[in-house]
Amino acid sequence: MALKNWNKSFFHPSLWLSTWFYTGLVPFAPGTFGSIAALPFAWLIVEHAGKFGLANATLIIFVIGLWASRVYMEETGKTDPGEVVIDEVVGQWLVCLLIVDNNHIGQYILALLAFRVFDIMKPWPISVFDKRHDAYGVMMDDVVAGIMGAAVLYAVNVYVL
Repeated sequence: MALKNWNKSFFHPSLWLSTWFYTGLVPFAPGTFGSIAALPFAWLIVEHAGKFGLANATLIIFVIGLWASRVYMEETGKTDPGEVVIDEVVGQWLVCLLIVDNNHIGQYILALLAFRVFDIMKPWPISVFDKRHDAYGVMMDDVVAGIMGAAVLYAVNVYVL
């Protein structure tokens, strides 16, 4: 896929990080693909470093995402590029922090659905951040969607399962 107005190397860290290893360049549903691509990383991090490791990784990727998405937006001139999916990674990992059994695929499917519903629908307060056309808004709308998705996953785990 050709990147309009992208003058940096295709291997520039801001490109492969903001698009989460190019998954955001999928021509349809890049946010969903970015969220799906985040799941194996979440599983591996929890397996090797526990939930504390995933929480730390989420914070680190949030900070990196602020930089990478800002560079991508400046380079392309886009204010809310769909191909930037590092924000989905952060939001998805926030929901994954509430997964009860790390080896249960159903928990990951629930986490994906809980996050994607809020990320797509963008109810208040997500919509507040979505209206910002800067890197902070790009990242924070998914953080809030992740928190809301985590609350749903928690409720399902406690009250339904």
